[in-house]
Amino acid sequence: MQQDRLSDWLVKHDLVHRSLGFDCRGIETLQIKTEDWDSIAVISYVYGYNYLRSQCAYDVAPGGFLASVYHLTRIQYGIAKPEEVCIKVFAPRNNPRIPSVFWIWRSAIFKNANLMICWESLMIIIHALNVF
Repeated sequence: MQQDRLSDWLVKHDLVHRSLGFDCRGIETLQIKTEDWDSIAVISYVYGYNYLRSQCAYDVAPGGFLASVYHLTRIQYGIAKPEEVCIKVFAPRNNPRIPSVFWIWRSAIFKNANLMICWESLMIIIHALNVF
């Protein structure tokens, strides 16, 4: 049974997002507002996206927004081609703060550590790791 795409589910439940279309492999890309990212991240995990495959950040335009990109995968036994989604969260350069998702996907702490965006509540953990 094919499950609805994440964007269909978000629309059905009146959760704000913007579809950015599909990449060449057919992976859906969504834009999520910074202030909605922590709740959408929890919803994505509950929906079945239990693996943070990769995370990166980039300058959208010189002097413009910064983007944090999350590639999520639904890992299940017996599935040859797991479903994936790409989520982009944009932050203004003058206040590049995005809620951290390390408490959802533990690997995010290592992926966040080398990027130039301040993921809220992550700085405390990185500082604690550097102290010990």
